[in-house]
Amino acid sequence: MLKRNTLKLIAVSALSAGAVAILAACSPDAAKLRGVDITGADYARDFRLTDHNGQVRSLQDFRGKVVVVFFGFTQCPDVCPTSMQELAEVKQQLGADADRLQGIFITVDPERDQLGMLKAYMGNFDPTFLALRPTPEQLPALAKDFKIYYKKVEGKTPTSYSMDHSAGSYLYDPAGRLRVYHRYGSGVAALTDDVRTLLLPAR
Repeated sequence: MLKRNTLKLIAVSALSAGAVAILAACSPDAAKLRGVDITGADYARDFRLTDHNGQVRSLQDFRGKVVVVFFGFTQCPDVCPTSMQELAEVKQQLGADADRLQGIFITVDPERDQLGMLKAYMGNFDPTFLALRPTPEQLPALAKDFKIYYKKVEGKTPTSYSMDHSAGSYLYDPAGRLRVYHRYGSGVAALTDDVRTLLLPAR
């Protein structure tokens, strides 16, 4: 009898645990992210870089906003402008929450991308987006910390080179925690959904 009661208790507990799991999965706080969920990652936690206005920035400056970080360079022919234009479209899709999105562009070409050029480049997409410029000395450690790839590809002249680089975006929640990675080509809808999801807890 004792054994039977014990088995019954285990079965009831398992059912209860299953019910809790189902309820948790259906709660708004457990909304599924469409990008790669990297919550708790021990890399890409912060930066301290000069923006295109000459001000030193870190993630702490953007508390209360979802921050989307993309690495690129101003002379990139397609991937970079496409990604930044999509991010501008995401901001438009957010409507009343548009001001709670901060776009960050970090150059992997500090040799050519001076602050004035970066500021003009951001003006092509959204005036609130910020471009950050690591120094050539800062870039290797930054790339290692963010686990991004970049490589100079020589051109016909010393200044006509290109840059191979990682093309994904990092998303941080309003508390400054790294949460999601979006691969290039994920699209506006997926990125918009994840920004909205990350904004929910801060409402």
